[in-house]
Amino acid sequence: MKPPDTYDLRGFLLMLLSVILFAANTLLLRAISLHLPEADGWMAALFRGTVGMLMVAALYGFGRGLSLKALIGSKLVALRGVIGALSIAAFYLTIPALGASRAVVLNLTYPIFATLIAAWWLKEKVSKSAMLWMLAGFAGLLLFVGGDATRGFSNWDLLAMAGAVGAGIVVVLIRKLRETEHAGTIYASQCFYSIALALPLRGAQVTDLPAMGYLTLIGAAVIVGISQLVMTNAYRTMPVSRGSSIQMLLPLVTAAGAYAFFGERFTLLELAGAALTLFATWRVAVPRRSPGATEGKENLPPLKTAPEP
Repeated sequence: MKPPDTYDLRGFLLMLLSVILFAANTLLLRAISLHLPEADGWMAALFRGTVGMLMVAALYGFGRGLSLKALIGSKLVALRGVIGALSIAAFYLTIPALGASRAVVLNLTYPIFATLIAAWWLKEKVSKSAMLWMLAGFAGLLLFVGGDATRGFSNWDLLAMAGAVGAGIVVVLIRKLRETEHAGTIYASQCFYSIALALPLRGAQVTDLPAMGYLTLIGAAVIVGISQLVMTNAYRTMPVSRGSSIQMLLPLVTAAGAYAFFGERFTLLELAGAALTLFATWRVAVPRRSPGATEGKENLPPLKTAPEP
């Protein structure tokens, strides 16, 4: 049996890798949107759904957990799929308009919405400190979206926030579905309905894409699929709070890449608002320690911080 430190190091490296892969996916979509406008959010969602469906079928198909019948027959599974597909499309559509770093910051507010929805629907208790941190997060969000006088609050920001709310709903639905459905079916619902919603909108344009468009969109879809698997594996060997903390590096890694490759910048007010929002989101998402908790054996929170896109 390996010592705990070895497990922690492995989990840390896997979680860090997942952050880099998530950021790479976003930056790839930002790059292709600049050179190939027809490869928009709906097109990216179509490719992600298709590649994701193939991956989940390979991992969980043929009697290993995936239930195709539940994708249509279960109302909750279908609802998870539809809302998840719309949330992903909303995130992908805002990347070209807002820039990769701004879109990621807005999307990562979803744990706050998930906590509020879980309190209302699942009757999960929300502590006073969590409520205060949520208020701080919303204050930071207002500062962030209004921190650039030349940009202001646009409809794209509103769409990004709607996507974050949708992602919060999805997190709660996943928590509910885990009681009855296999993980493969839950994930496949997102892929299935991404295809169902995006195909009528972009299916006819798929054949018009150049070879580089195919390679980039497929590459981005494969990367995000691998990043989900890597992140899930990392959580098996490390505390949720530590994993959540590492995942909060995603905006920093994305912003660094967006600055280096696309010249994206934040004003000082935007930076302050983003920092407050992300820190508050992390404080809401990480688990509270019980008096007798030890490192690596914390009380699992109702919600984990994990990028929905």
